[in-house]
Amino acid sequence: MAQDRGMDRAKAIYQDRSQRAGELKAQGKQVIGYLCAYPVLEMMTALDLVPFRILGDMTEPISRADACLPTVVCPFIRSALDLALKDRYQFLDGVVMAHSCDVAEKTAHIWHSYLRPPYFHFIDTPHTTGDSAVKQHKRLLKDFQKTLEQLAGRQLSQERLKEAVKAHNQQRALVRELYGLRKPDPPLISGVESLEVMVSLMSLPVDEGSRLLKQVITEVRQRNSGPPKKPARLLIWGSIIDNSSLIQMIEGLSANLVMDDTCVGSRFYWPDVAATEDPLDGLAHRYLVALKCPRTFRQADPNKASKDYQADLEYRFGYLMEYAKEWRVNGVILQSLRYCDIHGYEVPQVKDYLNSLGLPAIYLEYDYSQAALAPLRTRVQAFLEIIGQGNF
Repeated sequence: MAQDRGMDRAKAIYQDRSQRAGELKAQGKQVIGYLCAYPVLEMMTALDLVPFRILGDMTEPISRADACLPTVVCPFIRSALDLALKDRYQFLDGVVMAHSCDVAEKTAHIWHSYLRPPYFHFIDTPHTTGDSAVKQHKRLLKDFQKTLEQLAGRQLSQERLKEAVKAHNQQRALVRELYGLRKPDPPLISGVESLEVMVSLMSLPVDEGSRLLKQVITEVRQRNSGPPKKPARLLIWGSIIDNSSLIQMIEGLSANLVMDDTCVGSRFYWPDVAATEDPLDGLAHRYLVALKCPRTFRQADPNKASKDYQADLEYRFGYLMEYAKEWRVNGVILQSLRYCDIHGYEVPQVKDYLNSLGLPAIYLEYDYSQAALAPLRTRVQAFLEIIGQGNF
C-alpha cells in the first residue's frame, strides 16, 4: 500500500477492500470469503489461505438479490449476496459459511447454487452449548478440514494449526490493546476510526493485520489530537455494523462511542482459543461457546431450564456489566437491522439486564441504507440529552 501511517492505511483498506485482495491473488495467494463470525479462521490460515470477511455496502441499492431472497429478510445479507451477484466478490477463490441464522443458512446454499464458487463449504454450526453440541461441532470442523486440505493440496498438521491459533490469539490481544485506548476520558481513538481498523483487519492475512494493528496503536498513542471529551460515553450492542455512517452520526452529537458488542468489533475478537492437545478442541469451544452472539441459545443451567430470571440474565449478559465498568459507560445503544430476528428477540432481555444495572438504553431498528439513518438522529439526540440531565 502507498500509505505508511497505520490509520491512513486502515482507512484506505476500509474504503477499497478489493484492492489488497487483488494484490494478494497476484502474489499467488488463495482468498477465501467467509460470512459472519463462525467460520474458523485459524484452519484457513494454517493452510496459507487468506480469510476475507464478506460484507455488504450500505451505499449500493439492492437490485440483483431480490430475485433470490424476499425483501422481508436481513438487508445486510441481501446486500452481501447482491454484491456477489454483481461480481464485486469475483476475486474470491471460494467461500465458507456457517449456520449463523436461518437467513444466512439459506443464503449460503443460494450463493452456492447461483454463483458456483470454485470452493464452497457450509458448517452447520450447532445452536446450543452443551457437551454434545461441542463434540458435534468438532466433528463438523474435521469435515471442514478435509475440504480445505483438498483445496490447498496438502495436509493440515496439528503443529501448523497450533501456530495459526497462536497468531490469531496474538492479533486478538492487540485488538484488546487497541480497545484499551478508548478507556481514557476522552478516548484516544474514536469509534469511527476503530471500525475502520476492524474492517481492514478482516481483509488481510493475520500477520499483516497484526503489523497494521501495531502501527495504529503506536500512532494513536503518539498523536496530539484525538476525539474531544463529551458528556456521554456509550456502548453499542447488536447487529453487524460494517459501515461507519451510524457511528459517525452518533459521535457527531454529544457522545463518544467507547465500546461495542457487535460482530465487526469486540464480539468477534474478544475470546481467545484455549491451548489444547488437539487444537480442534479449543477451536470448537471458542467458536461455539465463547462467542457471545444471540444466534446461540444459552441459559444459566445448561441441564435444565432456569427458573431464576435474573440469574439467567446475568449468565447471558454479565459481560456487558464488565464492559460498562472498564470503559466507564453511562449509556447504551441497542440496535438491530430490520428483520434481524436473533437480535430483535434478544432486546427485551438485554434491556431488562441494563435496567437492573441502572444503565439507560435506547433501541434503534433501521434498514441497511444511508437514508435510514436520518430519522434516528433525533432519537439519539433526545437520548443523549436525557443522559446529560441524569433523568433516567
